[in-house]
Amino acid sequence: MEIEAIPGVGPKTREALTALDDPEGALERGDVATIASAPGLSQGRAVRLVRNAIRHRHDDPGGFLATDRAEAVYKGLLDRLADRTVTEYGRQRVETFYPSAVDARIAETETVATRALERDVDQAVLDALNGLEPLSEPRDVRVRDRCLATTDAETYSKARDAIPEVSVELVEDTRSLADLARGYATVIALDEEFAGIDIDGDVQVQPNALASPVEVVPERVLSFYGANRESIRAAAAVHRVAGLDCELDLEGLLEALDRIDGQGTVTSDEELSRLTTAVSELEQAVSTAESIANDRLTEAISETDVTVDGGDLLSLAERGAGVDSILARELEAEFEVAVQAARDHFQEALVLEPEEIATGERLFPEEPTFPVERNDAVLSRLEEELTTARDRRAGQVKQEVAAELADQREPVTDLVHRALELDIEVAIARFAADFDCVMAEHNGSGFNITGGRSPLLEEPPEAVEPVDYAVNGVSLLSGVNSGGKTTTLDMVASITILAHMGLPVPAESATVPSVEEVHYHAKSRGTLDAGALETTVTDFATLASGSATKLVLVDELESITEPGASAKIIAGIVEALQEADATAVIVSHLAGGIQDACETSVTVDGIRAIGLEDGELRVERSPEKNHLARSTPELIVEKLAGESSEASDEHSFYRQLLSKF
Repeated sequence: MEIEAIPGVGPKTREALTALDDPEGALERGDVATIASAPGLSQGRAVRLVRNAIRHRHDDPGGFLATDRAEAVYKGLLDRLADRTVTEYGRQRVETFYPSAVDARIAETETVATRALERDVDQAVLDALNGLEPLSEPRDVRVRDRCLATTDAETYSKARDAIPEVSVELVEDTRSLADLARGYATVIALDEEFAGIDIDGDVQVQPNALASPVEVVPERVLSFYGANRESIRAAAAVHRVAGLDCELDLEGLLEALDRIDGQGTVTSDEELSRLTTAVSELEQAVSTAESIANDRLTEAISETDVTVDGGDLLSLAERGAGVDSILARELEAEFEVAVQAARDHFQEALVLEPEEIATGERLFPEEPTFPVERNDAVLSRLEEELTTARDRRAGQVKQEVAAELADQREPVTDLVHRALELDIEVAIARFAADFDCVMAEHNGSGFNITGGRSPLLEEPPEAVEPVDYAVNGVSLLSGVNSGGKTTTLDMVASITILAHMGLPVPAESATVPSVEEVHYHAKSRGTLDAGALETTVTDFATLASGSATKLVLVDELESITEPGASAKIIAGIVEALQEADATAVIVSHLAGGIQDACETSVTVDGIRAIGLEDGELRVERSPEKNHLARSTPELIVEKLAGESSEASDEHSFYRQLLSKF
């Protein structure tokens, strides 16, 4: 698919899409979340681009929804589907479904819908989907403890493009490389000429480093998995509970994810944890060890009687100060015990290894002294050793985990995408279950609906009375106010639109016309002025003269002008629609007058009113063929006549009124 060929893709949009790894693939599979992650693209814009890409792929001209009311019905149906999704991705993805006259597009969605109808949706699936989100790409990964170095300007440019997460430095010679080594924990030299050099610090010569970025900057992989670990876990759970096929070793994947946190930091390596703790708690451990030694000595000194003879006293007086010699002689054993206690605590607190213990042994003096004080030079050396060991181990572990996960990026992306797409199937399955849906059949013209229900009603689906209705050609639909005429039009529009979306329809069975356009004209409000009337008549002239196959639904058009003229205008519209071979239902209280004004035969269907009961209208919701329904005023007069005494003047009046109907 050529991105530039998709309607709505201009230079700016093309540039934004090229920032993605695989924009063509994302558009092909309808991945709204990935498209929306492109710089400067909103969710709404992403939905429109995906929809346009689908139309482009199927050579679909669009225009199926030809009126505002038809568009409103479509939006209402999308809302019903979106309400049954679990993820935000699902809500966005639902909007990429649209009604079409292209068989290939309809069949494409019917494949998804048929699979959804076969799926059992239980709470475990919904719970697993609840933690699912599209994968995100961390864009702020920076590694500051290492750098790349080269003497070549071209290599420098390539390195900056290939591995932007680390600094790249131009160096002139070995001396400038050594200077870098003093500022970075690790320097990776990209030039072969540096092989074999001896420089203090961690300097690695890797001429092929740009070909294996995972080894140079494993944080790239780890940050991706860290940022997406919960969504990947949720996707794995979705696959398990829903029984989806998976090429990945899910157990191995989850074990690898257990080794990192949400920032991509490796957390489960015991040696790295030990070294990290040792470095962070080094100062506290040595301070506590000093205190232990001095507390022991203080206690020993306070409990010991020391006798100083005359010679010692003269010696101390000549030196002017100091009791070290006395301590060495009188408290040597206590000093050794106190210092050993300090060393034991220090080693145990930091869980030191033998080579580290050897350095730690030199932290405290061998000769008796009071107070006992650390050897700062030894402490600094030990801190440097532990820090170097920690960083070296961190690098090793990062590379191990990154190498394990790097090759799984594509299958993991597929894993999450399949789980997200399942949310669409779940929404379709829940919609179909709630409204008792079936897949519709497509016919050349006319519709035949059994047990149909409008999904746009606010009532619970189980409270909606099913309707049977069939029309072939043009029919007038009559009925009392609030008898269900508009709801019947909504039902026909909804079922036709859903069927042309490739989705299940709310009916026991349904055959819909194979049309290219749906024209649904909502009930007009008040009598139109001359200009608006002219526009309305012009619209119907255009509608009737076009070559596209159409479903036309019109709700009470008679208010466009005076009743007598309305009947004549609507009769003309009926005749034009018949000539155009359209499938049409025109709701009107003037059905009888329209029928009389038509020069051709036109069917009048009616929603039969049973009568008024306790002030409530009772009707048979399914339209009756070739039946002109009674009006609400007629029912009221009939009710009054029935309630009045036959001998009364009122009864005679009511009967006279009834005779006028």
